[in-house]
Amino acid sequence: MDCPACKNAMIILELDQVETDYCTNCGGIWLDAGELELLFADTAQAQQLVASLQQADVEVRSHPCPICLKKMQKVLAADENQPLVIDRCPKGHGLWFDRGELSQILARGNFDKEKKVIKLLSEMFSHKSEAKK
Repeated sequence: MDCPACKNAMIILELDQVETDYCTNCGGIWLDAGELELLFADTAQAQQLVASLQQADVEVRSHPCPICLKKMQKVLAADENQPLVIDRCPKGHGLWFDRGELSQILARGNFDKEKKVIKLLSEMFSHKSEAKK
């Protein structure tokens, strides 16, 4: 799968049966529909995060969905005081996070109180770094 931001091929990182598509060039992360639930291991927390996403009215170039190639929607994540705009496939294929956006969203919200997802992602990306050595 090609990165929707920089068009380079992404790699698949897997840990605890959770796969994420990661761009080694720009640091973006693609989560297919359902992968967020697997990351949280709690459907209610994942649904809370997805439900919090609101359509954004911004003049920023949208990326194409890496699955259907349709222009993704810009959605607001996190809180109103520190808005963060991410990309969501209009057909529900998944979410695109530019470098650092996923961890920012998780740190700001009350979605990952036990920091399970951040720990999992840290472990996943530390394995990637070790593989490069």
